[in-house]
Amino acid sequence: MQDNMRLGMRQIVCVLLLGFSTCPVGAATEDTPSGHTLWNAVKYGKPMTNFRLRYEHVDQDGKPKDARAFTLRSLVGWQTTPFHGFSIGIQIINVAELDNRYDDRRLGDPEKGMSDYPVVVDPHETDINQLYLDWTGIKDTRIRIGRQQVNLDNVRFIGDIGFRQVMQVFDGYSLSNKSLPNTDIYLAHFERVKQISTRLQEGELEVVNVKHHLTPDEAITGYAYLSNFETPSMAKTSVLGAGTDQSSKTLGLRIDGNRRIGETWRGLYTVEYARQSDYSEGDDRIDAHYGHIGAGISYRNWFARVDHERLSSNDGEYAFQTPFGTNHLFQGWADHFLITPSQGIKDTFITLGGKPLPWLSLHAEYHIINAHEWFSKFGGGFGDKYGKEIDLAATWSVSDQLLVKAEYANFREADRIANPAGRKADIEKFWLTAMYKF
Repeated sequence: MQDNMRLGMRQIVCVLLLGFSTCPVGAATEDTPSGHTLWNAVKYGKPMTNFRLRYEHVDQDGKPKDARAFTLRSLVGWQTTPFHGFSIGIQIINVAELDNRYDDRRLGDPEKGMSDYPVVVDPHETDINQLYLDWTGIKDTRIRIGRQQVNLDNVRFIGDIGFRQVMQVFDGYSLSNKSLPNTDIYLAHFERVKQISTRLQEGELEVVNVKHHLTPDEAITGYAYLSNFETPSMAKTSVLGAGTDQSSKTLGLRIDGNRRIGETWRGLYTVEYARQSDYSEGDDRIDAHYGHIGAGISYRNWFARVDHERLSSNDGEYAFQTPFGTNHLFQGWADHFLITPSQGIKDTFITLGGKPLPWLSLHAEYHIINAHEWFSKFGGGFGDKYGKEIDLAATWSVSDQLLVKAEYANFREADRIANPAGRKADIEKFWLTAMYKF
């Protein structure tokens, strides 16, 4: 049955492609006017280039030394304009460690003697970051083949983890279509994922994401993510233990947006639910739920909101996972919860932000993070309180090309987990970033 489901996902892509082929094929001639040459397609393309210099300082309880990571990420690339409907994008990445007093967790080439330092997953790297071929020969449709950057919705489930210096990219093919009124369709089949540690994960990831815009500022999205990445490639990131297959399917629905209240006020809301279960030969303990509900209000350039996010646990054996999401943005920026603990997560958080000046943006979050199931406490007994975290950020837009950003995260442990490997110790982080883009 699972094999039939996987085959069915591929059939969906084929059927939609065949259906879209009846649309007017005008993009090729419109994108390639008379006299437009291949050289002009290259010459009048757009840059995919930026440079990001960052200093990160980490003070973590239990680590005898503080981490000091001073790195420079260089992304250099170019995408051509369409030529007979085809365009090419290529982007090279280089991450240089200017001060490497930290555990970078680079796969295959770890720094020796760095276990005394906290982890900062910004390893040195030189590689092809993106390399893809686009075809836009069908109206309102783009087909992309190759290594590509992907960000869907709020990047909770599929994202590039753009905060880290080595971003997450996907190898395969994708289709984007806007033929239906107020509707965005995204389909993809990926066979390899390069993660921020430089690890290349082999497998299959099927993606279906359909978003219908109820108004310009409100949308309802249905999605299906079918992941078939088996042991050993993901063993180190599994709460199920070594020798298990964590292939899963995630089906969900999201409603998100804002609605005008008078001339200058807006109401903000988010409601989302997803279920995760075993897929293909996945372990049958994979059975968990995700829920997110939030509301807030905005006034001119300011906003405030309260949200609650739950990643449930299956009796303490498995918890809802988001292995391809930009998890840095969730459960606090200290990155204690990139992998959901087997006891699950209940996160209630307040977010405030705004622009006191046209060139200055401020952002603050306060998280109360608990477990969905009880866990054993250090010293005996049971607890369900992981801790609390405050996150602060200020962004200065110096110009259209240059921005400077300062960020701070402070997590304080509540109930100490008995298992040392699962402990969420006190941690304090500070970042100073300068980014220049072309």
